[in-house]
Amino acid sequence: MADVILETRGLTKVFNGFTAVDNVDLQVHQGHIHALIGPNGAGKTTFFNLLTRFLAPTAGTILYQGCDITSLKSSQIARQGLVRSFQISAVFPHMTVLENVRIALQRAEGNSFQFWASARRLDKLNDKALLLLDEVGLRDYADVLAVEMPYGRKRALELATTLALEPTVMLLDEPTQGMGHEDVERVIELIRKVAVGRTVVMVEHNLHVVSCLCDRITVLARGSVLAEGDYQSVSANPVVREAYMGKETADV
Repeated sequence: MADVILETRGLTKVFNGFTAVDNVDLQVHQGHIHALIGPNGAGKTTFFNLLTRFLAPTAGTILYQGCDITSLKSSQIARQGLVRSFQISAVFPHMTVLENVRIALQRAEGNSFQFWASARRLDKLNDKALLLLDEVGLRDYADVLAVEMPYGRKRALELATTLALEPTVMLLDEPTQGMGHEDVERVIELIRKVAVGRTVVMVEHNLHVVSCLCDRITVLARGSVLAEGDYQSVSANPVVREAYMGKETADV
């Protein structure tokens, strides 16, 4: 279909005889927020690692904007606009919020390894960095060291550094993991805001987050697709309920 921006066909990953991702066919539509959910060990993060070539697939094909990217390197995939975040906040703790975003902007310009250059050469990036901080609600934190910020704000900073790479598709791995209710609600609104004009694929355990944000949901179990659809149909599916809660509870 013309509006499918990211697709996998028969994607498979085998580790020493154990099949972590098993023949997964997935279609992500442009402009959608698409969730991957499933019980622990379902293969969700492994699947993300395959999409971004942190792992090489055993079999199958990955298509991005209609082109086969299966054999590309992670850096090449990111430069094409398929950019991911990680479960653990990946910011430089002893740099300021502004400096973290400037480093990401340097990378987007192809200058990420020019650490010997004068800091004044980076001043031209300040305006763009501040605009990104505005977008994620961190403008007032620009001069704060990342290590001094609450966890939820660090995740917002990570989103800002992801946005600095000008993604077409954002892959968010457990964006609300370890957060309290207040931070979760803040991140829901933040993802909704930054998703405008972009496509988002997210791994998420919190079904409240999924129900609030996602247009489509794919449920993985034991590495395979168990179900797919909108939240209402997936949450009512007895096979999905059994996978999450056990047969007895699912039959209640």
